[in-house]
Amino acid sequence: MTDDPVNLDGRRDAAGQMAAEIRRHSLRAFEADQDALRLRQEELETQLLAERAETWPEAALKAEYLIRQYGKTAEGQDARRAKLIDRALGDLARLVEREKGER
Repeated sequence: MTDDPVNLDGRRDAAGQMAAEIRRHSLRAFEADQDALRLRQEELETQLLAERAETWPEAALKAEYLIRQYGKTAEGQDARRAKLIDRALGDLARLVEREKGER
């Protein structure tokens, strides 16, 4: 047995090589999208940390972001917790709309 890598591309037919290139391109595009998403998320979090909320809607926006982040975790995806998350987000939206209507 050797430690030399096997060049699989040399063993593929034209269709197989094309399929492999498509997979590689798709993976690179996916990784680039993930990097861009992480960067935008960091920028958003920096902005949310920059200043304290001055109004209830601003505070609700920060809470909504955190609740949505929690919803992406394994614990947050539990059916009961997912229902609580949906209700909490609905409550925040309703209360923010009520406050806008009172102005």
